[in-house]
Amino acid sequence: MQLFIQRSRLALILLIFPAAMAQAQLTVQNGAVITTNGNVIITLQDIDLIIDGTISQQAGDGSWYFTGSGDNSISGSSSPFFDKLQIAKTGSAKIILLQNITIAGSIAFNSGLIDLNNNHMLLQPGAMLNGENEVSRITGNNGGYIEATAVLNAPINANPGNLGAWITSGENLGSTVIRRGHSSQTNAGGAGSSILRYYDILPANNTALNATLRINYLDAELNGLDESALMLWKSTDHLHWTNVGYTARNATANYAEDSAIADFSRWTLSTVSNPLPIVIASFTVECLDGSARINWKTAQEQNSSRWDVDKSSDGIQWQTIASLAAAGNSRLERNYSYTDASPIGGTTFYRIAEFDIDGSATYSTIASANCGITDNDASMYPNPVRDVLWVTLHTPGASSMKIEIYDAGGARRHMQTTALNEGNNRVSIDMRALPPGLYFVHLQWENGQRTKIMKIEKD
Repeated sequence: MQLFIQRSRLALILLIFPAAMAQAQLTVQNGAVITTNGNVIITLQDIDLIIDGTISQQAGDGSWYFTGSGDNSISGSSSPFFDKLQIAKTGSAKIILLQNITIAGSIAFNSGLIDLNNNHMLLQPGAMLNGENEVSRITGNNGGYIEATAVLNAPINANPGNLGAWITSGENLGSTVIRRGHSSQTNAGGAGSSILRYYDILPANNTALNATLRINYLDAELNGLDESALMLWKSTDHLHWTNVGYTARNATANYAEDSAIADFSRWTLSTVSNPLPIVIASFTVECLDGSARINWKTAQEQNSSRWDVDKSSDGIQWQTIASLAAAGNSRLERNYSYTDASPIGGTTFYRIAEFDIDGSATYSTIASANCGITDNDASMYPNPVRDVLWVTLHTPGASSMKIEIYDAGGARRHMQTTALNEGNNRVSIDMRALPPGLYFVHLQWENGQRTKIMKIEKD
């Protein structure tokens, strides 16, 4: 069954029920316009709504009432403006959004779900969600969000759109956009998880707010997390997360909150045992008067015990050269440094390891520096290399050079000896027989008095 409304303007009640067929549709054709007044109720029982024309309602114009036991969709080439949506689907049946929609009045939840399906639902000023519950709510594992905007001047427990983000602040936040999504949040490595609810809070004034944020949730959104251990987490880039803790939480009333918040960004709830953050925010090595200074920074730390600084001449065999106390539990940015006064001649490799109280370790990436002897040093190019690797250097006299190439597992994959002339030298290394991967090229010349190790990537 397909019902077409062609180039007409309506102000009446429509009760639409499907004939006995697989999928019924109500299609608003291109050029057709539906308007209503007097709180008209349009009931669609197990019917898809396809909007290629115009549905344009204001607050008080009427309701679209979705009933029935099957899944249905809202789609089409035009984004509709609804006054009210009511969902009274049987069981877990749902309305699936295949386009963005705007709500002028409210969305009422009786039973059934609304799946955002990576689309957006915009609440006009004053529009609200009403009656969300464990069996009738908004979902969106595939992405999408519902958005409300409100002017928040010294708000006290403001909850724009009834989205479940309660904000208190003595400051004027100005026009504030709040977006609520329902996909689990992860860190930059794709690890960790959150409840199936997050908020992007975007105020016009976003500094020195000293705000309190309370996040509500439903048990159906816990995503397997321990409700009694939920804390607030914050991200400015949607990938790197900081555990900001909590000042109050209630597993019965389904909320967690934190205070003394300086600014807003993306927020969700997760647990310490299910970490969202990337602990090591940056890691660098710099040369200072023949020494190597290792610097690293953390955005936050949880249960950290110590930091070990490791050093290597080949990037394979490591030696711990220092241990530093860690912050333990910190919500603040921390800066660390250590100076290696005796870097290896040529390239020295460094890494750091963070050890938790339980003994588990998290390692940084590997950084390298050439802080030892640099006169008459050798250089290699190109890197990455495909066919031929070139070594260039200047020597004070004739000698020979031993070249060894080791793979990332420490196995020697190539060896050659080359005569060097006094002055400038250019030596070729055939890399074509080696499979793609990471290698370490070891050079020795001037009777072994000069050495260099360099990390090379083979394409």
